[in-house]
Amino acid sequence: MQWQVEFLLFTILIVAALISLQLKNLLAAVVTLTIFSFMVALIMISMGAVDVGFTEAVVGAGAVGIYFVVAIFKTSRKSYD
Repeated sequence: MQWQVEFLLFTILIVAALISLQLKNLLAAVVTLTIFSFMVALIMISMGAVDVGFTEAVVGAGAVGIYFVVAIFKTSRKSYD
């Protein structure tokens, strides 16, 4: 049962990474990168590294996501298409 859960988490991890690379909307890309970090945290927790997983969840999915959103709203929108 354990490998099925890890396989599902890895699948969601790869899908989130590919989606975030394809998105043009920066805010949506930040959300998918936050999902990516949270999936990494869940994988670490499922493999037994609970302290590293909680740190990844707080820093990777929490603080970095907030910093990205603040950076997006502090910059101006210019399109060079």
